[in-house]
Amino acid sequence: MTKADIVNNVFEKVGLPKNETQDIVEAVFDTIKQTLAVGESIKVSGFGTFNVRKKSARIGRNPKTKQEVEITPRRVITFKTSDYLKELIEKA
Repeated sequence: MTKADIVNNVFEKVGLPKNETQDIVEAVFDTIKQTLAVGESIKVSGFGTFNVRKKSARIGRNPKTKQEVEITPRRVITFKTSDYLKELIEKA
């Protein structure tokens, strides 16, 4: 599913003009991006939780050359599904 598909689904369910629906969907995604960028979590009831986690530097290995390479520290986004969403997926 793409962002355009999400806009179309919301448009069909809510009935707002399509350009307003697109603005709302964009605003939601922008808020999510800005919140994660500053390192805060986002919990959506019935859906799940997005967290930003710090990964420390570590030594990796190039699988082709077997040469050791340092992997720099970075932040990654993790997602944990809610119990409700897990149940829905299992039933489908």
